[in-house]
Amino acid sequence: MLSILAFTNPIDVFLRCDPVGQAITVMLAVFSIVAWAVMIGKRNDLKQLRRLNLAFEQHLHEQPSLIDLPATYRNKRSIPYGDLFADAIAAYWRAAELGKSKGIDTKQYRLEHTENALQRALARQVLRYESSMVFLASIVSGAPFMGLLGTVWGVMEAFSAVSVQQTASIQTLAPGVSAALLTTIAGLLVAIPSVFGYNILFSRNKLLITEIENYASSLSDRIELESE
Repeated sequence: MLSILAFTNPIDVFLRCDPVGQAITVMLAVFSIVAWAVMIGKRNDLKQLRRLNLAFEQHLHEQPSLIDLPATYRNKRSIPYGDLFADAIAAYWRAAELGKSKGIDTKQYRLEHTENALQRALARQVLRYESSMVFLASIVSGAPFMGLLGTVWGVMEAFSAVSVQQTASIQTLAPGVSAALLTTIAGLLVAIPSVFGYNILFSRNKLLITEIENYASSLSDRIELESE
């Protein structure tokens, strides 16, 4: 039993790998560390943004009027909801001033500019929510292939080394093959946690995107009602 455990020691197997296999294994280890850092950081960011969004929305809900709020309410652009609010109100009053100068200051003119500003701000915040997700998706899909590349290369090297020997047996072939398989294991160890983390973050992103779309619609409706 002890000999088996010693034989399957990952460090010993890693040391038996050729330079290409070792390089791929090290790259996968780095990707794993980065992926975990991205997943944990993204989870914390989304959690904080949702908390700030809900607090900002509740604060606006308590205000009797939105379009007449002081400019200090437009300085909270670090909050996604605050960024949408700032762009919407700024566009509303900018359209009002421009409309007066052109003699076309109408409710419809102001609301159209407000709606366009909301859509641009919404698209910007959706991109903010989805940042780093492409990186995780690339790791999920790419890590197993990198591991497979290392395995194919290692097996090729193992058979090439055996082919020049006068006698070959499983004892001479097994160490090289086991070292080659290490890269596949490393690739799976990177991809499996990443795919679960990606799916969890993807579902939370969808939740936040749905919430901010509903908020944008509610904000647009309220500005329209107050502009009567």
